[in-house]
Amino acid sequence: MEFIRGLYNVKPHHKGCVLTIGKFDGVHRGHQAVLANVLEKAKSLSLPATVMVFEPQPEEVFMPDMAPARISPLREKYELLHQQGVDRLLAVRFNAEFAKQSADTFVHDLLVDKLGVRFLVVGDDFRFGNGRKGDFEMLEAAGRQYGFEVVSTHSFTMHAHRISSTAVREALADSEFGLSTEMLGRPFAIHGRVVHGEKKGRTIGFPTANVMLKRQRTPIHGVFAVRVDVDGEHFNGVANIGTRPTVNGVRNQLEVHIFDLSSDLYGKPITVFPMAKIRDEIKFDSFEMLKEQIQADAAQARLLLA
Repeated sequence: MEFIRGLYNVKPHHKGCVLTIGKFDGVHRGHQAVLANVLEKAKSLSLPATVMVFEPQPEEVFMPDMAPARISPLREKYELLHQQGVDRLLAVRFNAEFAKQSADTFVHDLLVDKLGVRFLVVGDDFRFGNGRKGDFEMLEAAGRQYGFEVVSTHSFTMHAHRISSTAVREALADSEFGLSTEMLGRPFAIHGRVVHGEKKGRTIGFPTANVMLKRQRTPIHGVFAVRVDVDGEHFNGVANIGTRPTVNGVRNQLEVHIFDLSSDLYGKPITVFPMAKIRDEIKFDSFEMLKEQIQADAAQARLLLA
């Protein structure tokens, strides 16, 4: 799959496509249903199936403190879209300047002149352009003017509930991992590369593999029983996802103690699957109290994963 980062990398040979625009956070089963339609249309027109996302997402620019947690960062989103068979991913840099352009400019300069869109799929609540003045009806009118077809995404339901990124986040926040797996079509996982930490865990007999979380927010927080994939092998463990208040941490990170593994993991990619929540993250008055709690957490994780 071709990855186009930024509009300045859109070249003349990219003109002509079947396009869908959205966040595609999580690439859940609802997204997958939309993508299947996009791929079918692209095949019938002999054009590349293209997904456009905005990076960062608009909410992360205009209201960062209230922006929803990301289910999948951009790198993971790329991999998931690739697995669905998408031909191109266009990540448009979203900033205040981009947001100021008129809806007409967005349609004429980007969709028509740069991308040569022939078939467009968006949600019927899609808004774009300065003041969010562009809407689905405007796109339909533009399609008639410039010769492209516009259709809306249709809600994909399961158990009478609409599948959405919001619903997936809510399931994850409630530690309903079975439900999130159904909606995503796969288990939720955190992928990352192990980095050097402060090595305080090993002083109390619980060395951890540390992964910095680049999401502005994470959809889950706390202590979890987890399964971990390392170099094609599978292990059990206990993980903390949060800021580590006992040691006055400020950045979100994942710390996972992997049972029955003593090898050096620095620099290696790992995948962590949360299986059950044990407790919320709390600040302890002493490192000794934290040690006692970790011992209890590890024992509970072993039981949950047995």
